[in-house]
Amino acid sequence: MYVDDATSWSIGEVARKTGLAVKLIRHWSDTGVVQPARRTAAGYRVYGSDAVVRLELARTLRDLGLSLATIRDVLNREHTLAEVAAAHVDALDVQIRTLRSQQAVLRSVTRRNTTTEGLTSMTKLARMTAAERRTIIQEFVTETLEELDVPTYRRGLLAATPDLPADPTDEQVDAWIELSELVAEPALRSAMRRMARYAAEHAPGEHDEATLQKAQRVTDEWLRRVNAAIGEGIAPDSPAADTVVAETVAAWIPTQTSLPHGLHTDDARARSVLLEQLEVASDVHVERYWQLLCVINGFPARPSTAAAGEWLMTALRTNPEPGARAAELGEMYDTGADAWEPAGVLNACRGVLDAVNGLVSAVDPGQFDRATPCADWDVRALLNHLVWENLLWAGLADGAPRSDMTADHLGENHIEAFRTASRAALTAFGRPGMLDRRYGPAPGWRLVEHLVIEMLVHGWDLARATGQPRDLVPDLAESALPVVRKIFGGLPRTAAGSFAQPQPVPAGATALDHLAAYLGRTVA
Repeated sequence: MYVDDATSWSIGEVARKTGLAVKLIRHWSDTGVVQPARRTAAGYRVYGSDAVVRLELARTLRDLGLSLATIRDVLNREHTLAEVAAAHVDALDVQIRTLRSQQAVLRSVTRRNTTTEGLTSMTKLARMTAAERRTIIQEFVTETLEELDVPTYRRGLLAATPDLPADPTDEQVDAWIELSELVAEPALRSAMRRMARYAAEHAPGEHDEATLQKAQRVTDEWLRRVNAAIGEGIAPDSPAADTVVAETVAAWIPTQTSLPHGLHTDDARARSVLLEQLEVASDVHVERYWQLLCVINGFPARPSTAAAGEWLMTALRTNPEPGARAAELGEMYDTGADAWEPAGVLNACRGVLDAVNGLVSAVDPGQFDRATPCADWDVRALLNHLVWENLLWAGLADGAPRSDMTADHLGENHIEAFRTASRAALTAFGRPGMLDRRYGPAPGWRLVEHLVIEMLVHGWDLARATGQPRDLVPDLAESALPVVRKIFGGLPRTAAGSFAQPQPVPAGATALDHLAAYLGRTVA
């Protein structure tokens, strides 16, 4: 086809100028997006320069996602470009939020290994409106508290509703999905109802802001004390924990004087009430509920208090009244006898340290990252603890207690570190008169005895983790079991305590297997 006007082009020429397909130009011509300037005698379309401009603008608008009808309106000036752009921005915002929500759901599916049914449920949850989310929480609170007269507690739960932002993060979407699943859990409802019932029975009615703030300050204070004790390596079922308990009770009692139980001094009754309150309040489901709400609403979530709460409850059970554990040990120490005769406890210590030294020497650094029977410890951390125990008891024997439990005592040579620490312990224990000297309520030989027990059980842990024989020093292991039963048999076996519940022992187990199982290890 020939076109004789220099400013007119055939459809093929326009296609080459604009980069658009001939078929598309023809379709846009038929739908009114662009009109040919005229037709030739043979009926072919001829386009002018204004048509080229319209086609290029139409392509730009199409690339931005506008519909054909909207493009036609803009080109025909029925709506200004600014008006169309503003409307399109709003539409894109909705699309982007939807895509981000879908992305967050899919990432959550990946983390949770969710089923097909779970994906459908999670997608529905992510698309809920703010009113629908509030309704879920309101129904949860109503069904949980029912008739209980706890206005402050009820109002607090209803006020803390999930306010998912218009453009939530992956973490916020994931938190909302988890929260919606959590409120359906019977365990959460039982825990919250238990808390509400306790409040109704012991502290009914309204509580002013000053009272609530005072209670929060006391909570912050006992958390600080307990976390410091944990950092120093103080076991909650040791006599040393009683000081932390006493300080905590002293700070807590002023918050209780106006309540019906009217506590005024640190005694068995006060400690029983505090333990009961902690048992009611310390629930992992409730803690997670509040953490998730903070994440959804963009507030900083308080760190978990679960570990500190377990520590304090274990310490209270160990010391149901001031000085209980120390008095128990004092009586035991006064009536006890050296179970390691005729060789004596010092020779027993030399024997077990020599056996454990053999285990330590056989450990290759390539095994350092292996798991051990001790929760949260790999082989390297266990080796570090073995060194620390020797340094600890050596320091106590020399009258120079150490508090650097969390330091790295292993260095670059774990074998030499253990040998140096064990030599220090034997040197301290071998000083004239040490075995008969009094260390608080305990004679010196009891310090040596504690190290023997520690080396036996943690030696078993190391042997198990590194695949070495677990039948070291069978005579000492057999002598140790009745000692361990007597000293530690009455301790609460809790998550925070020194030992888990005793475990079954298979046939053919060694004497050391029996000791490890009694102290909560699984013997396979």
